[in-house]
Amino acid sequence: MCMAIDLIKRNQCRNFVILEKGSSVGGTWNDNKYPGCCCDVWSTLYSYSFEQNPNWTRQYPGQEELHAYLVRVAEKYGLYKHIRFNSTVEEAKWNDIECRWEIGVKVTGQKDSEFSDSYIMNSEFLISAVGQLNAPQEPNIVGLKDFQGKMMHTARWDWSYDLKNKRVAIIGNGATAVQIVPEIVTEVSHLTIFQRTPNWVIPRLDAPVSPLQQALLTYIPPLLWRKRSLQMDYRENFHDAIFDNDSEYANRLRGWGNALRKAQLADHPELWDKLTPNYAPGCKRVIISDDYYPALTRDNVSLETRPITRITERGIEVEGDGEQEYDLVILATGFKTVEFMYPIKVYGANGRPLEDIWKDGARAYRGVTVEDLPNFGMFYGPNTNLGHNSIILMIEAQSRYLNGLVGEVMRAKQQGQKLSLKPSPAAMKAFNDKIQALLRDSSFADPNCNSWYKRADGIITNNWSGTVVEYQEELSQIQWEDYIADGSGKDLVANKRPKSLGRIREESFFSNMSLLIGTFGALAVVGGYLAVRPKLSRSR
Repeated sequence: MCMAIDLIKRNQCRNFVILEKGSSVGGTWNDNKYPGCCCDVWSTLYSYSFEQNPNWTRQYPGQEELHAYLVRVAEKYGLYKHIRFNSTVEEAKWNDIECRWEIGVKVTGQKDSEFSDSYIMNSEFLISAVGQLNAPQEPNIVGLKDFQGKMMHTARWDWSYDLKNKRVAIIGNGATAVQIVPEIVTEVSHLTIFQRTPNWVIPRLDAPVSPLQQALLTYIPPLLWRKRSLQMDYRENFHDAIFDNDSEYANRLRGWGNALRKAQLADHPELWDKLTPNYAPGCKRVIISDDYYPALTRDNVSLETRPITRITERGIEVEGDGEQEYDLVILATGFKTVEFMYPIKVYGANGRPLEDIWKDGARAYRGVTVEDLPNFGMFYGPNTNLGHNSIILMIEAQSRYLNGLVGEVMRAKQQGQKLSLKPSPAAMKAFNDKIQALLRDSSFADPNCNSWYKRADGIITNNWSGTVVEYQEELSQIQWEDYIADGSGKDLVANKRPKSLGRIREESFFSNMSLLIGTFGALAVVGGYLAVRPKLSRSR
């Protein structure tokens, strides 16, 4: 959606199509509808800079509110006319002769597939916005398919299933499980949480946004800008806490986690050791929650830390114990995060498959363009995930950058020429060598934990190595010498000076007092004008 809006605003282009496999906009906020589903970034920061919302009802938005926000944005910018719902991309092939992509689309849904269930689309440029968290990951447990009760992944929640008085097992204890558990414990007869490794949990401190605050943010926009910039400052400062295990912020985060655990489980010291991580805070995603630990103290909740040996027809067996019977097994086991573009088959220049390009792990130049994939861009690609700030800030920088590339391809087409752009192997190697050197010494690489940030061999393919501001600066300019240009229009970018894109500066530049004086000054000017306006009208 961000790319589409920028195509309209920056390139005055409406000749694009959005292929959406689902039946609604919203991406992960349309797919994930489990109980308690919400964001772990403040709502003011988890929104587009150009479409800020002063009317969020909570500091941390729920799935329904986030989805509604995205629907409003799509409606405002007229995106629905460009979207083809229930359209799954199965394959994309680059045609070297025609200098364009051939995209195989499968159509689902009774109405959408009435006349054709598949077709081929041609495009001069192809953008992937499938993200990292879209294909559910099932655990590798013996007997997983043998269970005869109800089993569902959190990203495929079945709301028709009645949880009341059911014996429930939830496999996994990450961010999703921590949101679900407090929501369902009052309904089920018993809940067992199967934990492989504990997480760092810190206070969420969620609260409603009062009508008064919403009104102030609506009618005095500088207050909204200030709130967002202060939140960005705080989140950017949080980078050291999750990146550098020896930093002051990392020690402070440990203190918050230990204090929360002992305070909320004061009468259950037997749980302290089970819930205390032995790895750096940033190695796995830090969990924010105010109600997960209290849920563990309920009589109908058990925390199981012994390894699962197998799943049976009626339940789950753990190491050193017999079968425990369950009516429902919930898989809170995340997504296929290191398998970018899964399950789409992609073939680049000279028919080279993406599997070959990424045989040593997924990587992309500046996280957005890929070797041997001409006129191709990615959002939320390899090494662009964050553990400390809002991914929306990264997405907007990526959109600016990719629109710069698309603009040149469009210019060539307008002149009757063909142009393809792909990152050079040298630029790709230099960029990835730099960030991997930083990541190897980071908390993400701590060998004491497994996470969705890295592959089995320990290479970190998902996370960015720096702050958001550093990434925005990285993408603030297109250096054409880092790209291989081909086609009849390749001379359009040959020896061309770097293209400056700039970046959105949202970090704080002024103190609160300066902002307050400026706001009152502006109000005084407006008030003065309104006061003398009637006199000026009478004098005429």
